[in-house]
Amino acid sequence: MRPDGLPVWTSEVMPGHLHDLTCAQVQGITAALNWAASELDLPTLADSGYEGAGQGVKVPIKQPTGRQQLAPDNRAYNRLLRGLRWQGERGFAILTGRWKTLRRTTASPRRISDIVAAALHLTHFEYKYLPQSR
Repeated sequence: MRPDGLPVWTSEVMPGHLHDLTCAQVQGITAALNWAASELDLPTLADSGYEGAGQGVKVPIKQPTGRQQLAPDNRAYNRLLRGLRWQGERGFAILTGRWKTLRRTTASPRRISDIVAAALHLTHFEYKYLPQSR
């Protein structure tokens, strides 16, 4: 997602039994995000499913086991992270809110990648975001 929440890229569909982090690693996304954080000072804000993705990927701090509560500074960090992640979540809302077919699809996994790519391209057209082809 761009910083303003507009989606710029989607991946091919991967098997549903794979964890988000595994899919990101297979696609080379975590390597690119870690590079961007180290070379461009551009960290990525992610949900807890990306825990262990590397230094450049910021995830919420988990609640301790038992009755312990998070320290105030950790709660503040989580609140800040949640407050900033809305822009990325907005990208998913743009795609699924605008294109009903993406809400509950029964299409074959082989076909859904093409449908998502088409929805992304039409969204770019609608928002007048058409990057130059190289």
